[in-house]
Amino acid sequence: MKKVRLITDGACLGNPGPGGWACVLRYHEHKKEIWGAEPHTTNNRMELRAAIEGLRALKERCEVEVITDSEYLKNGITNWIHGWKRRGWMTAAKTPVINKDLWQALEEQTERHQTTWSWTKGHASHFDNNRCDELASLAAREQKSGSKAG
Repeated sequence: MKKVRLITDGACLGNPGPGGWACVLRYHEHKKEIWGAEPHTTNNRMELRAAIEGLRALKERCEVEVITDSEYLKNGITNWIHGWKRRGWMTAAKTPVINKDLWQALEEQTERHQTTWSWTKGHASHFDNNRCDELASLAAREQKSGSKAG
């Protein structure tokens, strides 16, 4: 089984506001960058979208290490989701889970792979995380201005 590293990040100008997401996929010496944007969203939705789209881009079952600077993303998919599902997608406070649609999509994608999750400090020394931040921020700015670089 191929071993892939997936590094993710999301950005939002305002919260809510125009947002962007990005991910870097690494397999040996191969590197693929993917990014996108949404007109009205939140930072947490963009963090989730980055992971979903990165996993979705893998064409076959892989052993994937997902590296994120979002504790919300890492804790949600590794810990909180089990309780949410047990309670019918309600939080411990008996309120509906925010971003349920994306949590369900992320769970569907993680089940396609053998997935582990790692946290890295954002805006620090992780080169690929910094690159994701740059791409996600650019996507959000382009979404806001209505332009596209390239």
